[in-house]
Amino acid sequence: MMYFRTSVSAIALAALVLIGVPTAASAASTPPPGDGAGGSDLPVSPDPYTPDLLIQPSLAGSFAVGECLSGAPWIDYSLVLTDPDEQIDETAATLVLTNGVQSTAPIPLGDLVDGRLEGRVLWPGAAVGPSGAGVGWPGYELADGEWVRTDGNFAWTRGEVTAVLHVNPSVSVPISYPQATPACLTAPSGAVAAVSGGLAITGGSAAAALPLGLGAGALVAGGAGLLLLRRRSTRS
Repeated sequence: MMYFRTSVSAIALAALVLIGVPTAASAASTPPPGDGAGGSDLPVSPDPYTPDLLIQPSLAGSFAVGECLSGAPWIDYSLVLTDPDEQIDETAATLVLTNGVQSTAPIPLGDLVDGRLEGRVLWPGAAVGPSGAGVGWPGYELADGEWVRTDGNFAWTRGEVTAVLHVNPSVSVPISYPQATPACLTAPSGAVAAVSGGLAITGGSAAAALPLGLGAGALVAGGAGLLLLRRRSTRS
């Protein structure tokens, strides 16, 4: 009888051990509430993202200026690209002259090297010969062997214009047609203004020339009359 009780006790103890082991393991594998980072039940959020602020590319410091060389108008230019964040892949530069109403087609200047480009291009409407001397000028054309003024051939560029230098970005800079000097003419010598009616006079029109001609004739006639009166007085 004693042996039977001992066996039953041993079996009961073994059963309790088997039942308690999974419970302890389960309890050990489940972290208690509030066991996360910082001791809080709230989920941990990552640091907020702050985007980098890029500096916009600029052509500040670039310029274009009109210059007369060997009787021809030229445009000297200098481009400086500032792009610290290397956002610009383009290197081709162009120049456009505009007065706000009319604009030239883009004039190729070349490619920037290390963000810089300098050079010289002919003014629109100008031309040079083999020696580099000017043989054509904006606002003038050769008609029947004579240079005459015209509203065509980029004549408007001799007025108030702006030069737009473009790479991507662009910049607008003031520019003026080069002034003529005794050593460098920016227009053909002896050019006349073309007028209607087939006449060409300098600085006037055919309507204005007619009164001048009549006035000159009257002066000649008056002078002849005075001379005749003097001769008659002398004889008498």
